Amino acid sequence: MTFSNAMRQRPDRRPKLIHLCALGVALMVANGTLLAATPAAAAAAPTAAAGAPAAPATLSVSKIDFKRGEDGAGRLILQFDGKGANPDLRNQGNSVLIDVGNARLPENLQKSINVTDFATPVQRIDPKPYGGGTQLVLNTNTAFDSLAYQSGNEYVVEISPRKAAPATGAINAATVTQAAAAVSQRGYSGKPVTFNFQDVPVRTVLQLIAEESNLNVVASDSVEGNVTLRLVNVPWDQALDIVLRAKGLDKRRDGGVVWVAPQPELAKFEQDKEDARIAIENREDLVTDYIQINYHSATAIFKALTEAKGIGGGGGGGSGGGGGNGNSQEDSGFLSSRGRIVADERTNTLMISDIPKKLTQMRELINVIDRPVDQVLIESRIVIATDTFARELGAKFGITGSRDDVFFGGNVTSNHANITDRAKVNNDYQKALNEWAAGGGTGAVPVRAPNTINTGGLNWNLPVAATSNPGSLALSILNAGYLLDVELSAMQQESRGEVISNPRVVTTNQREAVIKQGKEIGYVTISGGGAAGGAAQANVQFKEVVLELKVTPTITNDNRVFLNMSVKKDEVESYIVLEGYGQVPTINRREVNTAVLVDDGQTVVIGGVYEFTDRNSVNKVPFLGDVPFLGNLFKKRSRNKDKAELLVFVTPKVLRVAKTN
Repeated sequence: MTFSNAMRQRPDRRPKLIHLCALGVALMVANGTLLAATPAAAAAAPTAAAGAPAAPATLSVSKIDFKRGEDGAGRLILQFDGKGANPDLRNQGNSVLIDVGNARLPENLQKSINVTDFATPVQRIDPKPYGGGTQLVLNTNTAFDSLAYQSGNEYVVEISPRKAAPATGAINAATVTQAAAAVSQRGYSGKPVTFNFQDVPVRTVLQLIAEESNLNVVASDSVEGNVTLRLVNVPWDQALDIVLRAKGLDKRRDGGVVWVAPQPELAKFEQDKEDARIAIENREDLVTDYIQINYHSATAIFKALTEAKGIGGGGGGGSGGGGGNGNSQEDSGFLSSRGRIVADERTNTLMISDIPKKLTQMRELINVIDRPVDQVLIESRIVIATDTFARELGAKFGITGSRDDVFFGGNVTSNHANITDRAKVNNDYQKALNEWAAGGGTGAVPVRAPNTINTGGLNWNLPVAATSNPGSLALSILNAGYLLDVELSAMQQESRGEVISNPRVVTTNQREAVIKQGKEIGYVTISGGGAAGGAAQANVQFKEVVLELKVTPTITNDNRVFLNMSVKKDEVESYIVLEGYGQVPTINRREVNTAVLVDDGQTVVIGGVYEFTDRNSVNKVPFLGDVPFLGNLFKKRSRNKDKAELLVFVTPKVLRVAKTN
């Protein structure tokens, strides 16, 4: 029973003993390791302490610098007194915050910096201590893009203005220089990335960039070394350039593969490749090919090719031409050093002798040049609208009378003549009346001639000055020997006119077209005579008075038309008469010179002139013309309104001739 009990208890204790033994072994191993490691660590600590001085707990900002970068970008450069700074950049509204938690800010740098004079998006920099470290706040005044990178003990932050592409105006030296500067600047369009590299091998950095760019990066065996960089919101292609520039490397891209190697190694490889290509071309046999020109002139294409890159050789004419030094042809890129080109004007053919590779390239180039050109129909409308209005009001006023055979009137010089005329009228009437009575009173009774208005007896003469006969109202009052003559005249004239000219012309793309219609006006000029003592000689010269449309269209790739045009419409207004020399014309000129971009089939107003004249005038007799009501008899009023409007409409229509690829 006891044995059985003992046998029954033994299996329960064995697992516990095994676990206790295993735990004891583990503790012994751990204690042994600690005991073994403790003397080594104790021995290593003094050695390390003796080998290098203890580093400070935090870094310090040693310098804050600000510069103006390319395209008006602001560049902040922070320098630390050692490596290992850990800056953090973030945008907050119109400000950029830079926090450096492990670097303190000295008191001499704790002051605001006004950088407005640099003309960048950054207006002010506020450095201050923050949470045991340093914080810098960059205040801006416009939309911006920010990026930052760290190299060694420097941290660089760039704040560039966010702006649209500038418009291109006229082509001149200034715009070409500006465009060349823009092309020479590297533009980065890669996906923004953020990296923090602390003494990482360059090959590892290249591998990370390859993953971000989805490119295959092949590094040469000579690419080695480590790099420490901190990049924040930097395009991956710019990050790649920064890494390569820091290590003296360069890259060559072929499709989706980027080869990275030291600059001398790449330069030697390209030079050897070029030397091998030239050696192979010099051993190849020459082949001659004849290329027929269909839509252009062989001579013009030959001239364009030779002037473009300095290909040697002559051309044109039935015999054509050839020759030229090999160096200029080799530099051209169109032909090899042994290649020749000849233009035959009679058959409009180009003869090219070169290696097969260059012949294929030349044929492809000529196929691009020699193709049909689209045409453009330019319709223009020139509308000249005029509207005139004139209104005048005038008066004539006079009074005459007689008493005791004394006649008086406003016109003193004609008083005696008026008395004589009146006496003659009375005598004639009395004589006719006597003859009628002597005849027995038969027939019509004689009538005395009525009194008529005589302008010689009008004291105030202020009529309208209209070229046409105006409307008038005359009134005469005769009483007791007095004659009152009043004539009121009024005129209102309105006229509206519209002249429409519709010149149109068809021309090919980028080819100037001119259409004109009108006449030439002759006039006389005098030459000779004067101080020279020679006889004066009359010469006849002619001046064009025409409607002219001059235009050069350019069809763009987005189905629009750029028009460089001049519209002119002249007309003869009047002639100046010179005694003994005939007449000289006075010409009204209307001209528009402009350049405009128009959609195909769209109508645009390229010019307009609006003139409006409103003139009021009053002619009156002093003092009498200011009398209320009655003063209207002693004054003349006139009002003129003239409106003139010139509009020029243009509608280009593209006539597709060339086949689109």
